[in-house]
Amino acid sequence: MSAAPDPLTTQAPPTAADLATRFEREFGRLPDGVWQAPGRVNLIGEHTDYNEGFVLPFAIDKTARVAVAVRPDSAIRLLSTYGDQGVVNADLGTIAAASAKGWTKYPLGVIWALQQRGIAVPGLDLLLDSNVPLGAGLSSSHAIECAVISALNDITGAGLEPEEMVLATQRAENDFVGAPTGIMDQSASLRGSKGHAVFLDCRDQSVQLVPFEAEQSGLVMLVIDTKVSHSHADGGYASRRASCELGAQVLGVKALRDVHVADLEEAAGLLDEVTYRRVRHVVTENDRVLQTVELLASEGPGSIGALLDASHASMRDDFEISCPELDLAVDISRANGAIGARMTGGGFGGAAIALTPAEVEQQVRAAVERAFSEAGHKAPDIFTVTPAAGAMRLS
Repeated sequence: MSAAPDPLTTQAPPTAADLATRFEREFGRLPDGVWQAPGRVNLIGEHTDYNEGFVLPFAIDKTARVAVAVRPDSAIRLLSTYGDQGVVNADLGTIAAASAKGWTKYPLGVIWALQQRGIAVPGLDLLLDSNVPLGAGLSSSHAIECAVISALNDITGAGLEPEEMVLATQRAENDFVGAPTGIMDQSASLRGSKGHAVFLDCRDQSVQLVPFEAEQSGLVMLVIDTKVSHSHADGGYASRRASCELGAQVLGVKALRDVHVADLEEAAGLLDEVTYRRVRHVVTENDRVLQTVELLASEGPGSIGALLDASHASMRDDFEISCPELDLAVDISRANGAIGARMTGGGFGGAAIALTPAEVEQQVRAAVERAFSEAGHKAPDIFTVTPAAGAMRLS
């Protein structure tokens, strides 16, 4: 996301009525409705989505909310509750990626993507509020996009199914924002369910909801936001995706989804060393997702710690998308009682997750904060998340 001022805060979100009142104060009329969509934590399955593989995210109890009202003309007026940025003006006939700035890229990208599908989007006023932490790998941008597309799907009567909204927001990300992301984040935000993780097959978009209620097992899911901001629109993410595409091409498969752990020995003889390690991460990560789903069904959340640890090691060593702050968060969490920990999200910063027994939560928090201070890093934000419902209309 852009380094420009953004709308996102980490405070509790206002109610739908609060947001409607703010909308009326800013735009002089009540909105036609208020919609919300959550951020997500990826439990396991990183950089497998654009390789047509498997992922296991869950929607979280932090959301982006939009109040929207239709206008009688082609004007678009966008405003956030954050800071003093004022109204950003655009027009339906001249939406272009080159002219979109900061957080407005995300709603404008969704409008553009719907226009590309032949859907007539009306002029509108939109007020955004979000408490999904920015740049933390919790998919703050996709939460905005999913809230906006949920609103526009209702307002236009387009009747898009969740799978279609996923693809439209992916197009907004890829072709408007310029971030070569897959479909995991939107799928979690649009198709999430309270108390469940979303087991997504990224080849056919099929979804299985997998119970994941850590608290019933005496566990909490800690998120450690390292405050190292990342961006999917920069070169690191794109270069990893290019390596995966090269690996698939050399191995003669449609996507790395079609390569299995047993194939890796042969692959090592066909690929250069760096490409091989990128491929090995994706192949073994897909396998870890499948193992995690099986263990959650048979033994529950307390059984998956070793897989979380192995996932982080693979991202650190083979995919090389971690950073010192993420590694420190993971190592200190494990050393102080977490049963498993890993970075989550696209990498190059962002957040780590630590599946932690409730009785040592405070010990883990304190140890991580102390370690960051001693290392001279910014103080992390540490908070818990629970699997929440997906996108919805609030009023």
